[in-house]
Amino acid sequence: MSEHYGKEEENMIYKIEQEIEKVLMGKKEQIRLILCAWLAGGHILLEDIPGVGKTTLAVAMCKTVGGTYQRVQFTPEILPSDIVGYVSFRPNTGEMIYEEGAVFCNLFLADELNRASGKTQAALLEAMEERQVTVEKKTRQLPKAFCVIATQNPYGAVGTQMLPQSQLDRFMLKLSLGYPDKESQMEILKAKAKGNPMEQIKTVCTVEELAQMQQQIQKIEVHDSVMAYMIELAEKTRKHENVEIGVSPRGVWSLFQMSRAHAFMEQRNYVIPNDVAAVFGAVCGHRIIVKEDGFERKNEDIMEEVLRSVPVPKIKG
Repeated sequence: MSEHYGKEEENMIYKIEQEIEKVLMGKKEQIRLILCAWLAGGHILLEDIPGVGKTTLAVAMCKTVGGTYQRVQFTPEILPSDIVGYVSFRPNTGEMIYEEGAVFCNLFLADELNRASGKTQAALLEAMEERQVTVEKKTRQLPKAFCVIATQNPYGAVGTQMLPQSQLDRFMLKLSLGYPDKESQMEILKAKAKGNPMEQIKTVCTVEELAQMQQQIQKIEVHDSVMAYMIELAEKTRKHENVEIGVSPRGVWSLFQMSRAHAFMEQRNYVIPNDVAAVFGAVCGHRIIVKEDGFERKNEDIMEEVLRSVPVPKIKG
């Protein structure tokens, strides 16, 4: 273990996972990927049916670090100013006062994002990409460890539209929580019968400590052969016979950062190919566009095929 990752950080990550699992049972793999994205400073897109725990996840994450949380239910009526804020005139003082929008928090839940207008979706982009908003030509920084968890209904549901590829590319990963298995469903029922499981969630670290761990991610070492492995995976998606548009350079950077975060969670100060493989599908699956004549191919199947086709580099660990 390097000086960059000590026992204290290991315990924090483990405790955050434990706390979230109190309210989101049977989803250890998904929780781990989401925590990787959070540590890597990325944003998360969840595509799911209602009622599987998306809001519960966001609230639990925020509670574990004692952070601030905002949720907006996106509809066509939501305006950009609702998200980034606006300037209003106060007649009694003659002053122009800035009113903060919903993104001024540590964790912002954009519920059913693909029901919003294009202008409102675009208003979220600067906040996601730059961690800042600009209103009336003045730029304001967002709080530390800012993260967006957006949900979208499956395309074709009433009132939905496809998110533009440029916006999808801003999300570090996309995944689905899905239905719990039978055993987990039984645990959920028993837990809720005793009270509200959310009340059992404890704050196990601070926002400042989370931000420090995010900084430590930047010190995780990545060997040239592992970087070349990431690039070759992206190249394979671009040349795949069923793919119209492959993984973007931003997607490769997201894969790089997520692999670092995965190594951090595995208590290593360097990335191995297994880290890359563990996050590849969730990071890159939503970044490809399948050709019309290959529409029967699912994105996740193509990701698995690409992963199998690229030789795994041998590194000393």
